[in-house]
Amino acid sequence: MRAMWKGSVSFGLVSIPIQLYAATENKNVSLRQVHEADGGRIQYKRFCTVDGEEVPYAEIAKGYELPDGEMVVLTDADLAALPLSTQRTIDVLEFVPLESIDPIQFDKTYYLEPQKNAVKPYLVLRDALQKASHVAVAKVAVRQRESLALLRVHGDVLVMTTMLWPDEVRTPDFPFLREDPPQVRPQELTMAGSLIDSLAEPVFESEKYSDHYRETLEAMIEEKVAGNETAKPGAVGAKADVLDLMAALEASVSAAKKTRKPSKVKDSDDDSDADEGKGKTAAKKPAARSRRPKSA
Repeated sequence: MRAMWKGSVSFGLVSIPIQLYAATENKNVSLRQVHEADGGRIQYKRFCTVDGEEVPYAEIAKGYELPDGEMVVLTDADLAALPLSTQRTIDVLEFVPLESIDPIQFDKTYYLEPQKNAVKPYLVLRDALQKASHVAVAKVAVRQRESLALLRVHGDVLVMTTMLWPDEVRTPDFPFLREDPPQVRPQELTMAGSLIDSLAEPVFESEKYSDHYRETLEAMIEEKVAGNETAKPGAVGAKADVLDLMAALEASVSAAKKTRKPSKVKDSDDDSDADEGKGKTAAKKPAARSRRPKSA
């Protein structure tokens, strides 16, 4: 595993330098969008909807759209100036029983590894949490976003689970909650309880469950590979860099302007008429060009 964040756990006057690791990983089979006919990969590019130009990643900023459509542009410098006191600190606020927190607020979970000079205070916090049967509620900022978090013991290590803020949990608003509930008969409740009892287990053992869909998909892919049912996309064409209509049109207009530039020397009346015609054509092109972003 590779550390994704370095900081410290702070509670009281104690500071424990730690490194953060993602505790989970997505095992979904990665599928790309391709052209069914030849297996060629489908590609996209970022372009500005105002001028139709492709935008380099370095020139892309964040924007907040107002109700009237106006855009507030926020640069990296703007975001860096925001106060984040928890940017490199997991700041412990209080200790509570785990069962007092509704799992609906849980987001992502990370492993905490102590740095070399912080193993002892790390173990003190780990063992104290385990003995008290409590978890630590904290604040932390990961990837420029401050979150609530909880620290708890998992196996022999501390784990941190980021949490949603209370106003990020939606309140259910369904019509049936505002209607008179149907009468539930005691016999129906007893039968439901019997069903629960018949499927009840003393503990949850996740190892006995598996992702049947993913396993079947992987087997299907392996079967196609074994049967040589694969497509080798051909070489990318010379004009593959022109990926959309706007880029193709702009390249064409630029080439046309270079080859059809009116001559300043008039050898005859026929040449003058021809040049005049070319001048009219050239004069019309900017108007056509200004309409293209709207149609794109």
